[in-house]
Amino acid sequence: MADSQVNPQITDAVTQVNVKTVGESPWEALAVAYQALAHSTSLAMENAMQAQGGMQQVGNSATSVICTMILKVEPGP
Repeated sequence: MADSQVNPQITDAVTQVNVKTVGESPWEALAVAYQALAHSTSLAMENAMQAQGGMQQVGNSATSVICTMILKVEPGP
């Protein structure tokens, strides 16, 4: 029958990796949360920019129509 003893260096290495993983996980979760927040903020800014551009187009077309209406008015007697 084979010897079932595990080398203490192996168990120590596994223990250290587990401690490192458990120790770093809260910081990694916080980093993921910050990245998600930054991404959602950038999407909100992009949407606001798109809305502003759309309103600029509406304003330009309204100005064109008003200028056309002003130029078509004939002077009175």
